[in-house]
Amino acid sequence: MTSTAGMSYWDALVPAFVILLIALAVLPWVNRNNTIVRAAAIVLCLVLGWRYMLWRIFETIPSSSNPIDFFTGLIFVAIEAIAMIGSTASQIFLTRTRNRTAEADRNVPLLLAEPQLPKVDVLICTYNEDEDILERTIIGTLGLNYPNFRAWVCDDGRRPWLKDLCERRGVGYLTRADNAHAKAGNINAALKKLAALDEKPDFISILDADFVPLPNFLTRAVSLALDTNVGVVQTPQHFFNPDPIQSNLALTKVWPDEQRFFFDIVMASKDAWNAAFCCGTSSVIRFDALQSIGGFPTDSVTEDYLVSLRLREKGFKTVYLNEILSLGLAPEGLAEYTGQRSRWCLGFVQICRGRSGPLRWGNGLPFVDRVMLCETFLHWTATHLFRVLGIIVPALYLIFDVQAVHANVIDAIWHLAPFVVVQSAIYVWLTEGRVLPLMTDLYQMLCATEVLKSAWSGLMRPKGQKFKVTAKGGDRSKQFIQWPLLRIFGTLLFLTTFGIANAFLVDQSRPLAESSAIALFWSWYNIILLTLCCYVCSEQQQRRKGDRFDVRVPVKLGFNGELRDYFASDISISGMHLIGELPVPIGAPVRIRFSDICLEAHVRRRTESGFGLQFETTDKAKTSVLRYIFSGPRAVSNEKIKPHLLARAVAARVFR
Repeated sequence: MTSTAGMSYWDALVPAFVILLIALAVLPWVNRNNTIVRAAAIVLCLVLGWRYMLWRIFETIPSSSNPIDFFTGLIFVAIEAIAMIGSTASQIFLTRTRNRTAEADRNVPLLLAEPQLPKVDVLICTYNEDEDILERTIIGTLGLNYPNFRAWVCDDGRRPWLKDLCERRGVGYLTRADNAHAKAGNINAALKKLAALDEKPDFISILDADFVPLPNFLTRAVSLALDTNVGVVQTPQHFFNPDPIQSNLALTKVWPDEQRFFFDIVMASKDAWNAAFCCGTSSVIRFDALQSIGGFPTDSVTEDYLVSLRLREKGFKTVYLNEILSLGLAPEGLAEYTGQRSRWCLGFVQICRGRSGPLRWGNGLPFVDRVMLCETFLHWTATHLFRVLGIIVPALYLIFDVQAVHANVIDAIWHLAPFVVVQSAIYVWLTEGRVLPLMTDLYQMLCATEVLKSAWSGLMRPKGQKFKVTAKGGDRSKQFIQWPLLRIFGTLLFLTTFGIANAFLVDQSRPLAESSAIALFWSWYNIILLTLCCYVCSEQQQRRKGDRFDVRVPVKLGFNGELRDYFASDISISGMHLIGELPVPIGAPVRIRFSDICLEAHVRRRTESGFGLQFETTDKAKTSVLRYIFSGPRAVSNEKIKPHLLARAVAARVFR
């Protein structure tokens, strides 16, 4: 280790500044999809990361002469090192990426030229979703441009109104006598019925009840399954509503949903290592391959990941097509968001404890899948535990003088600052801004307690855990507080603030130097993080009943025998907003024409820039508007992420 004796703070900061300047000068000009360039960047990140970690292990653990400090420090550095191992594996996988769009472009003509296209059965899986959500998905599915498919609604709620809806819309309706094994059991019951048909499917496609496929979904996905070794074609999940972090911090226009990092970056990298996996909805699965493993596995609540592992054991691979081919609902509330993540965590822990676990030799899993399972396990466990300890450890020092990290400020800057700078710069570059330091910590902290409870539950009792459905389409018309989570974050915020006050106002014998200064700076960062967590716990009112989609389309407005041209700025299933002066009184009937759609409507309200229309409430109108909305990726923003706009939006939310 380099000695920092005689260094000033500026001397210690110089390497970090130099790295930052080099990153700003070089990274914008190099190709992030080039494997050699990606590998070089990741190697630099790993070298500096382990340089810091070795310093933590060998130079910052307190002396054993103070047992409390020593064991606290030992536990903390052990968790940090384990989290670093998981992060190292994640970064190694990011050295590659794959884009299969060109392959799909080549294969689509070959697929369509076949005399008989493969038969695809689309299974819409539902348990308790509302009629509006299901009807939207059914209409979108019936609009698929693939010539040879059947649509089925698999209803685990056994609802008569849904059976009537399916008959009215002309899709199959499947149900069963019980709800054994939740979603996996629902699909397996459907598979048995499909296997008994005279015309069995070649593929099945899974859609969650809230996911609407775009017209070319099946054509693009099935084209990648011409290779008979392909068992699953997975496509990404995109959302047409904000997640709770976007909505509760008013970030919808400046920050993407959290899943963009996973589906746009991580899954593309896993595919490059031939280790992509099924994510449930928006996938196409070879029917015979699925039958060969007995259908969807039921020994994990994340049956989708497990189906890829079981198929891999049989020699079938999963491929990933990173195109916008379906749109669905993100969890709308914080409780739903954290519950979904905790279920994912539980499922992965169950997989690791089961027969397809990474340490079970002889189960046929390739080495790369074993490593990825370990990496994912460490993400859900060690990474989230380290995030919580990162809040608790500084507070322990400031309140009880428990010194878990024995270091001076210059040493800390010298070893930590270059690592933080290079990791932040490389991740921002690799992900095109989808990963930013504070936002990553915010997402982890919000679900850390629920995730850790699920991890412990899965480790102690891997079998017999119930599948909890993520609620969608609930009432969001009123502002309310997520008190259970707010109490946790509020308590941690109070302890952190009290610790600062106790250490530097009440107990003035403690100088602002060395470990005290490190704990102080660390605590101020935690105060910012926990404050944002508390704001996210305040669920914001969503006034609009229907989801709005940004459009820029010319509209002809007819009224009183006159016809005028306008431009629409947004559209929903129930209405549209036009830019311009209102030509008729509120409530007046009008006729509108856009694209190839003609609808009756009436003026609902006046706005600053124009006026809102409400469409006629008929099946024909609803079908026309839905098919127009979901004829392309209208809800997905492709704008570049600008950190200064994100910072401005967060500040506006906090200080308004």
